[in-house]
Amino acid sequence: MMHRTYKIKLLLFLVFLSFIRISAKGQTDCSCCTEAHKQFDFWVGEWIVKDTLGNIVGENKITKIEKNCALLEQWTGAKGGTGTSLNYYDKNHFNWNQVWVDASGNILRLKGHLIDGKMVLKDELRKSKKKGKKIKWYYNQISWTPNKDGSVSQLWEVYSKKGKLLKTLFLGIYHKKKK
Repeated sequence: MMHRTYKIKLLLFLVFLSFIRISAKGQTDCSCCTEAHKQFDFWVGEWIVKDTLGNIVGENKITKIEKNCALLEQWTGAKGGTGTSLNYYDKNHFNWNQVWVDASGNILRLKGHLIDGKMVLKDELRKSKKKGKKIKWYYNQISWTPNKDGSVSQLWEVYSKKGKLLKTLFLGIYHKKKK
């Protein structure tokens, strides 16, 4: 009888341990800790942003939020402009997305991928609002490139519908803030 009671207690103890293991696994599970979700981590940090001449054009703070599922950007320009973006990897469509909104009401919705170590995001074709413009349709493309010295270059370009570079709107070099 004692032997049977011991077996039942042992069995109950093992079942109890399996529940603890399952519960602990659920607490440490990170659905956004995949390699794809980490592709834009090189941009995370607090930055001083300079132009190619070394002039400060703004500050930017990029933080991981929602248990590593998104990056939150908080931009403050040297002339006082502000903007915020939400960046996330869409595991259903296998691409990165950014929704940018600034204090002037400008909105960008970008999609793209990490290409050769560079994050490249584009918006959809837009119709030019200026009458008489030679170029009727265009799109924005922004790329972020991690540099060997730990800085990050951000390049914002505008392209024609056929992919011809029309102009560069911004080239900023992100330098980590010193603590």
